[in-house]
Amino acid sequence: MPVLHSNIIGSGDKHFIILHGFLGMGDNWKTHAKNIAQKGYCVHMVDQRNHGRSFWSEAFDYDMMVEDLLLYLDHHDLKKVIVLGHSMGGKTAMGFALKYPERVKKLIIADIGPKYYAPHYHEILAGLSTLNFTEISSRKEAAEHLENYIPDKGTRQFLLKNLYWISDGQLGLRTNIAVLKNAAEAIGAPIEVEVSFLKPVLFLYGGNSNYINPETDTPIILDFFPKAEVTKIENAGHWLHADQPQQFFETLTKWLA
Repeated sequence: MPVLHSNIIGSGDKHFIILHGFLGMGDNWKTHAKNIAQKGYCVHMVDQRNHGRSFWSEAFDYDMMVEDLLLYLDHHDLKKVIVLGHSMGGKTAMGFALKYPERVKKLIIADIGPKYYAPHYHEILAGLSTLNFTEISSRKEAAEHLENYIPDKGTRQFLLKNLYWISDGQLGLRTNIAVLKNAAEAIGAPIEVEVSFLKPVLFLYGGNSNYINPETDTPIILDFFPKAEVTKIENAGHWLHADQPQQFFETLTKWLA
């Protein structure tokens, strides 16, 4: 089984794993990773399967991504780690902590809960899956194509980070869109286990995001994570770490201290 790709910043024996969201990659977190490393952590920005520079596979669900993370930790001889997961990465992180609690010191979940989420990536996936790289030969042309499907400029810019040059004049996507376009149900799947994680957990949610409703979702969170704190990042959407980076980082580091 191949090992997940990562970029590692910092050094020492306090290992901090970052798991990106759907259609993202570890590099999306580079600024935060550098700041976390300056606090004395060795930060691993991990690309999950079918994303970034990690391996592609037709098999794709949270159970597999949990095992991918276990293999990554074993490969790097990491006995206990702090794990931060955003969106899809948060679901992977929750599943990992619940299955392998002895490997997790602390858990941080960014703008996702344990519940089921209905598929809502249709237009994004349609835009990405119809990028024709025999006709599109520049980032500008790719951006213009995505504009027909995705009106929000910030979302388009986020997705365009997946573009790379396969060879001179030939663009490609780092995401395995052929598999991911059919993965909407798998991405929205709820956590369904009969155990709890009894160590410190921080749930951060965007004040302008609809992913976590603190009134209705907190009881569900506490069922799985009895020691969880649920904290709002003001004036932030689903990409709360990008919308309010200073508030996000200060809230995170204060909790870690």
